Amino acid sequence: MKSIVIRQPNELVIETRDIPHPAQDEVRVKIKLAGICGSDSHIYRGHNPFAKYPRVIGHEFFGVIDAVGEGVSDARLGERVSVDPVISCGQCYPCSVGKPNVCTSLVVLGVHRDGGFSEYAVVPARNAWTIPDGIQDKQAVMVEPFTIAANVTGQAKPITQDVALIYGAGPMGLVTVQALKGVYKVSQVIVVDRIPERLAMAERSGADWVINSAEQPLQAALEEKNIRPTLIVDAACHPSILPEAVSLASPAGRIVLMGFSTEASQVVQQGITGKELTVYSSRLNANKFPVVIDWLEKGLIDPDKLITHVMDYRGVGDAIEMFEKDQKRCCKVLLTFAE
Repeated sequence: MKSIVIRQPNELVIETRDIPHPAQDEVRVKIKLAGICGSDSHIYRGHNPFAKYPRVIGHEFFGVIDAVGEGVSDARLGERVSVDPVISCGQCYPCSVGKPNVCTSLVVLGVHRDGGFSEYAVVPARNAWTIPDGIQDKQAVMVEPFTIAANVTGQAKPITQDVALIYGAGPMGLVTVQALKGVYKVSQVIVVDRIPERLAMAERSGADWVINSAEQPLQAALEEKNIRPTLIVDAACHPSILPEAVSLASPAGRIVLMGFSTEASQVVQQGITGKELTVYSSRLNANKFPVVIDWLEKGLIDPDKLITHVMDYRGVGDAIEMFEKDQKRCCKVLLTFAE
C-alpha cells in the first residue's frame, strides 16, 4: 500500500508499506477520503510539539472496513466509517469524568501513532463510527472537524440569546459558526478576521456580521453598535486575543480558547473576576462523533460549504502548500485514496 509519511520535519515522502492486519479489537479501514488540517501542516513543518517521527499523518479520514481482528464481529465488514483519532485508556481521572481527549496516556492517530493518509489504516474498532447511508462520503470525512465545534459548544453551552464573537474564519472558526447557527440557533454570530475571502466564507456558513479587523478595529466596531459579546471563541489562537476578549466580553460571559500558542498572554485578573467571566479551553473532541453524525443526519450543518478542493493523494505536497499559502481561495482540502 501507499502511505504519506513525514520522515522528519520538511521531509514528506510517499512510501510503499505492507498492508497492516488488525489485532484484537481492531478493524482495518480501506481509506477513501482524508482531510488536511492545520495540525498536519504543523507536523510536516516541525511545529507540533506532540508529534513523533517518522509519522503517517492524517487524523480526518473516512473509508470502509475490509478486515476485522479477534473480538470484532464479521458483521462490521463493509461498514462505511469515520474514524475518531482520539485513543484513550478509559481509566484515568480525565477519562472517568468524560474527557478522554486529555487522557493521561492520550494517543492521537496521525500524531502519536500512524494516521489516515494511507490506503489502509488499522484503528480500534470502538473508534470507527458507522456512517448512515444518507450521509455522503464528502460529508462523512468532515465529521472530525465538526467534532471540534461540538466540543467547544459542549463546553460553553450556547443559548439562543447569546451574542457570539468568533476570532478567525479558518476551518475551525467556520465549523463553530455552523454549530452556533445551525444547531444552537444563536441569535447573533459575529466573525472577525483580516482576509475578506475568509469573511465571505463565514457569511456563507451563517455568520450574521463579519468584521475585517485590518480595516476597522474590533473594539470600535462593537462599541459603535453597543455590543458586548456573551460568548467569545478564539479560533485564531494568537496570544493578544485573550486580553482583548476579556476586555470585550459581557459581564457573566464565556470565553473558549482553542489554540496551542506557547507565547504568554498578559491578562489582568481583575478583568476576569470583575465580570465573573468563565474561561474554557477545548482540545480535540470528547466522544463527539455520534453528536456530529446526528447533526449531519438532521441537516443542521453543511460541510460542503467548507470544502474548496478535492485532490488525488499523490499530489499531497502541492495540496499542503496550497492549504498553507492560499488562504483566500483554500479552506478545506480533501485527498482521495480510492473510488
